[in-house]
Amino acid sequence: MKLCVFQGSFNPVHNAHLRVADFVCKNFNFDKILFIPAFCPPHKELSLAEDRFEMVKLAIKNHPEYEISDIEYKRGGKSYTYLTINELYETFDVEGPISFIIGTDAFEKIESWYEADKLKKLVKFLVFIREDNFDISRYDYLKDKGYNFEFQNLPYKDISSTELRDKIKSGADIKEYVPKEVKEYIEKHGLYKS
Repeated sequence: MKLCVFQGSFNPVHNAHLRVADFVCKNFNFDKILFIPAFCPPHKELSLAEDRFEMVKLAIKNHPEYEISDIEYKRGGKSYTYLTINELYETFDVEGPISFIIGTDAFEKIESWYEADKLKKLVKFLVFIREDNFDISRYDYLKDKGYNFEFQNLPYKDISSTELRDKIKSGADIKEYVPKEVKEYIEKHGLYKS
């Protein structure tokens, strides 16, 4: 099985996440794109674990090519990518390295991740640019350190989850940023109001 992983806090999941997943689906021949909401990311203080999981489930429900995994919820505690990837290799009959979707904002901190030297041997990073006027040559040193990565040519068009939460808090309409079901879930449960 050719497996691609899209792991993140998804706080909340939004259309830019789905745009990236759609790009990967159209341009690669993966058997499965697995969304993995982080239960407790080591670099962030996060709550709403169950809500974030439910929103991802709603966002991808009409996409049979996507699946959601509760692997990090079952494990509990801090969500370390290295542990998750190892578990996926034990769970699935994976062909080649697992591909891992990541934005440049997270990729620039990759060496600080838990067991980064071991992780880099297990995955191929599909890196998406999240800033204007980006110079990909600034990451050449990571190739020299054995990281397997490839920049993707999806034109930059982004909204961060932080911006989205600020919009919700200020009462702005978010219908152009999230799937309808996610918007309804946020409103029904009064998320991100404080």
